Amino acid sequence: MKMFGKLAYAAAFAAVLTAAGAVSADHGIDLDGIDHTVAPGDDFFSYANGIWDKKTEIPADRSSYGVGAVVAEKTDAQVRDLIEGAAKSNPKAGSDEQKVGDFFASYMDEAGIEAKGLAPLKPELGRIAAIANIKSLSAYLGTTLRADVDPLNSTNFHTDHIFGLWVSQSFTDPTRNVPYLLQGGLGMPDRDYYLASSDKMAAIRAKYKAHIAAVLKLAGIADAETKAERIFALEMKIAAAHTSRADSEEVHKANNPWTRAEFPSRAPGLDWAAYFGAAGLGNQQGFVVWQPGAISGTSALVASEPVAVWKDYLTFHLIDHSAGVLPKAFVEERFAFYGTTLTGTTKMRDRWKRAIAATNGALGEVVGKVYVAKYFPPETKAKIEALVKDLLVAYHARISNLSWMSPQTKQKALAKLATLKVGVGYPDKWQDYSALAIVRGDAFGNQWRAEQFDYRHSLAKLGQAVDRGEWVMTPQTVNAVNLPLANALNFPAAILQAPYFDADADAALNYGAIGSVIGHEISHSFDDQGCQFDAEGRLIDWWTPADLAHFKDASAQLAAQFDGYKPFPDLAVNGKQTLSENIADLAGLAAAHDAYVLSLKGKPAPVLQGLTGDQRFFLAFAQSWRSKTRDAALHMQIMTDGHAPAQYRGDTVRNFDAGYAAFAVKPGP
Repeated sequence: MKMFGKLAYAAAFAAVLTAAGAVSADHGIDLDGIDHTVAPGDDFFSYANGIWDKKTEIPADRSSYGVGAVVAEKTDAQVRDLIEGAAKSNPKAGSDEQKVGDFFASYMDEAGIEAKGLAPLKPELGRIAAIANIKSLSAYLGTTLRADVDPLNSTNFHTDHIFGLWVSQSFTDPTRNVPYLLQGGLGMPDRDYYLASSDKMAAIRAKYKAHIAAVLKLAGIADAETKAERIFALEMKIAAAHTSRADSEEVHKANNPWTRAEFPSRAPGLDWAAYFGAAGLGNQQGFVVWQPGAISGTSALVASEPVAVWKDYLTFHLIDHSAGVLPKAFVEERFAFYGTTLTGTTKMRDRWKRAIAATNGALGEVVGKVYVAKYFPPETKAKIEALVKDLLVAYHARISNLSWMSPQTKQKALAKLATLKVGVGYPDKWQDYSALAIVRGDAFGNQWRAEQFDYRHSLAKLGQAVDRGEWVMTPQTVNAVNLPLANALNFPAAILQAPYFDADADAALNYGAIGSVIGHEISHSFDDQGCQFDAEGRLIDWWTPADLAHFKDASAQLAAQFDGYKPFPDLAVNGKQTLSENIADLAGLAAAHDAYVLSLKGKPAPVLQGLTGDQRFFLAFAQSWRSKTRDAALHMQIMTDGHAPAQYRGDTVRNFDAGYAAFAVKPGP
């Protein structure tokens, strides 16, 4: 790791830009976006993207905007055509096409939703009203449990239901799935929004209380202001019991097996028999409790807080959670807080875009199957798989050549690399949605049934063999993921398009952009999180103590580097919180560069667009991180996200000797 302070811009770089060679601007580096007034050694992200940044405005309906958003918008438009085609095709009842078309059409039917008002919620509101004691409260809370949190791949560690469920491979037994129970119950993004003492957080808390009251008033509920105060006070107590994000990320602290019989004594208050029975987990004898203090603390509140307050809390969260399929006033009120207050976004996204997101969430692999058939040809899949092989070869060489790593640790690292399952484009087996009923004209019911279907799908994994080929992302998602327990990677089709990957582009661009993404995800198998899981996904210490000590020392240096990034006078990036992602950026870029060099097969890289191969490689990397974020959204990201802001990720180039050499940067004042 090489880190200089401020770096002088070598005049020799100017001469490099005059070199011969050209490539189509549609398939090359964006030369017009480069800011030549910034020295690449001073701030590489701003050098690569400065003019783009000055010319780009964040759309009113977005909290941030950049390459990822552009690709996502393109994908949404493609998906819209596919879904609207299904909606108009009069498909067979019960078919996948019918479900996709009717779900989308129902979500788009604003007039129909408006006419129904809150009528679709009345049965559920009636069940809340019937709660009379701790047992019935516990049973109702059990019906709200959802499998909507993956603590190893989630921005937040909580859901808006009091607890969250994650069904996955056991930490200690790779042959079986187990239920992980996680903290939940908060309407705001993180415990710090409730507990931090800053004026900014105090102002947000006041607006959140106003939001609760506004939702209750819209629903015609009496004494809305008083009830909002009580609901907020309850959430404050839940937040106080929550485990911090930093502690939640320490996986060894999460490995807390509890038997079903232990819950009443370890977390008294909730009627656990009623809770688990209503949640469909009455016969489950073992759980892993990710945040024991939060589970115990929230359970105690079930007994200590008045049942009437819990009923108000449940009423509010039912309505607010369902806002997208309720009349316009509820949609606008939710956006006013979660969109404008929390992220600074001033305009709601178009209804069709929200409908696409909802359809993807409910029937993701149905949509994905149609999407890849039209937009992800076999030749693209083959080219990406070849690039993946190059990255794996590069990682094998890098691990083998590490001078500080012992032979014992190397052997196990290489075994993990050899068994890594890389999914490209789409899963090998598509999910079956035949049990999910979708009814045209029933937007609320469709969403409710889709959530229940997803929950039952998770429960069905209990007692079954672990499926390492199961995906956690849909093919139309612009993202990628490492699954530590499965020792697997998912690279959805949607991210495998320009400018991340372009079959007509120079290799330097593809290895610098998508190659670094692939390298990033591979690295997660060996970073501060991944190094805790072996080749079969067991949570086990497989590094020698000396190797781990060296790794932690180097990681501490990287964390300190990111601690020094301060986008706000009162808020810096948290180097520990973002460490896993920063390690993956660093190692991924290094491996991608190695793979690019291997792809040249000993031949010199061509000079194109007046740029050498290495210059194109590093510029492609930095330009793939192009992004602008509103201050409110950036503030929330720094507080709650494990990823550093994009500009600092693009500056990862500063840690590479090859980056300095490519741009003739010398150390200096």
